[in-house]
Amino acid sequence: MGRIAQGTKVLAEGGYEKIFRQTFETVPEEQLQNSFACYLSTSAGPVMGVLYVSTAKLAYCSDSPLSYQNGSKTEWSYYKVVIPLHQLKAINPSTSRVNPSEKYIQVSSVDSHEFWFMGFLNYESAVKCLQEALQQHSLQSV
Repeated sequence: MGRIAQGTKVLAEGGYEKIFRQTFETVPEEQLQNSFACYLSTSAGPVMGVLYVSTAKLAYCSDSPLSYQNGSKTEWSYYKVVIPLHQLKAINPSTSRVNPSEKYIQVSSVDSHEFWFMGFLNYESAVKCLQEALQQHSLQSV
């Protein structure tokens, strides 16, 4: 049901490219390569959203705002992750030993941050796109 709601939102807001540019800071020459509906693993549990792959960064934004405490007040904010491609260290696909249908992608940055994404509709396509983004940037920086 959540994926249907997300598809409706994407259509209503003008597509993934428009949402990407409205949600994240971009430069004019930056191109969105692909986007993937998925979940980000967090300490509070999996969070549904979209992972964007551009010519400059990996960027994730939750579909809905999440609540958090600010003193005695409850506030709401979208969960966002942005990793510039030059900060990418590794893309590691993995599968659960207990349940082989559970597939994950670990994204590591050069400053030792790790992000685990899961629940991709097209896992192989996401792995390929992310690994290509890492390789492309590695080749450019040589």
